[in-house]
Amino acid sequence: MSKLYIVATPIGNMGDITLRAIETLKSVDLILCEDTRQTRKILEKYNINKPTMSYPSDDVVGKNYRPSKLAKIFTLLEDGKNLALVSDAGTPGISDPGALLVSEIKEKLNDIEVIPIPGASAVITALSASGLPMHDFTFLGFLPHKKGRETLFKEIAEAKRTMVFYESPHRILKTLESLRKFCPEKKVCIARELTKIYEEFKTGSAGELLEYLNKNKEKQRGEFTVIVA
Repeated sequence: MSKLYIVATPIGNMGDITLRAIETLKSVDLILCEDTRQTRKILEKYNINKPTMSYPSDDVVGKNYRPSKLAKIFTLLEDGKNLALVSDAGTPGISDPGALLVSEIKEKLNDIEVIPIPGASAVITALSASGLPMHDFTFLGFLPHKKGRETLFKEIAEAKRTMVFYESPHRILKTLESLRKFCPEKKVCIARELTKIYEEFKTGSAGELLEYLNKNKEKQRGEFTVIVA
């Protein structure tokens, strides 16, 4: 029986990869990557000499659907090849197009064994060091850019549990403005550049964080994980 390994990779610091992940990547026949150039950095660091192939990401979403790409992966599995699936950073499938690939394989090739190789995940990393309540939380992934955005902020304001989501540096100020509007009293933590040199956690009201970022323009760089208590 062929196996598909779902392998978590570092979210920043290259040392945050498990021994099991390295062993798995060395053992498979092919590594499916979100971006082969990004994955190559990890493979070179750990002397992993395996062929790579970009897996369907934008290729299988909406109008860009390309069944031939999926068909090639299915053929490899049906031919007895063991594959590993990795994303650019973190755990595949978490706010990541790899989830669609796993779903397709489970639906159409139910004799293939799907094996998770756990590791780094930005949402769990941020929660663990935030100091905010984490016994009960909801993860929202990336917030919508336009449609439904205001409704979602209203839900965050009314939520009785901690809410966590990802945000880009281009929209972090706009997001904090919305949080200040809908839930000005709630405690918010922004975690930036997790596991990297400039890793930072900052906690306060949305208004306080907005003021902090506006005064420190360099702090607006990097990917953000936002936690609302």
